Amino acid sequence: MRFVKGHGTENDFVLLPDLEGRLDLPAALVARLCDRRAGIGGDGVLRVVPTKFVPEAEEQAAQAEWFMDYRNADGSLAEMCGNGTRVFARYLVDTGLAEAGEFGVATRNGVKRVRLGTAGDVTVDMGSPKVFGESRAWLNGREYRGLHVNMGNPHLACVIDDPVTELDLAAQPRYDRAVYPEGVNIELINPVGDHAVSMRVYERGSGETRSCGTGAVATAVAAAHAAGETTGVWKVRVLGGSLKITLDRDTSYLTGPATLVATGDYHDIPI
Repeated sequence: MRFVKGHGTENDFVLLPDLEGRLDLPAALVARLCDRRAGIGGDGVLRVVPTKFVPEAEEQAAQAEWFMDYRNADGSLAEMCGNGTRVFARYLVDTGLAEAGEFGVATRNGVKRVRLGTAGDVTVDMGSPKVFGESRAWLNGREYRGLHVNMGNPHLACVIDDPVTELDLAAQPRYDRAVYPEGVNIELINPVGDHAVSMRVYERGSGETRSCGTGAVATAVAAAHAAGETTGVWKVRVLGGSLKITLDRDTSYLTGPATLVATGDYHDIPI
């Protein structure tokens, strides 16, 4: 099995080219691929497949040639991944499967428009964030209130006073399962300057990650909400670098680097 390893602000992925739509990806195989000791290692898997071979995305085929089949590190399906979309787009351009410029990428959360050159940052139109009020998370005996934001996947973005650098995120924070029956990505946020925040994230199905694209947008939405704003440009500092989030009246944009670091063959495939 051919693979490519890539990352966006150290949110890392195993990309699997499947140009004929034949690859079967049971959850156990995804988990082995993402295992950092027994496998390749990654926060998730991105299967690169023509949209025409994906029945669930049939209606998207006219708008996007390629479908990003994203799986969390535990093998579970995910609706959307912002950093993954940027890495996916960089792969398409670097391998000649798409031309630099602007094009659509099909996902389980609809078609996302991406914009990139032959080098440099990648920008994704992430769509309009949906805000559903407040909820709570509990971590290390503390309760944190946050904003329930949906970016195609669910987020609880909490602007807090405790320094995020000192938090223990080895275990998943508790949350209200009645609000999030399918789990939630939890962001813990400190303001660090004018339209600048520092964020750590615990992703459902993956644990703490060095970055999260959809989480960065949810973070900007929560920070703007706390400041009494709804639009603007925000810098979100994550463990793996920095991302720029642009919020306007109609949509949101995620901008940051995307890097391909290795290619190879994976041999430990269960028979």
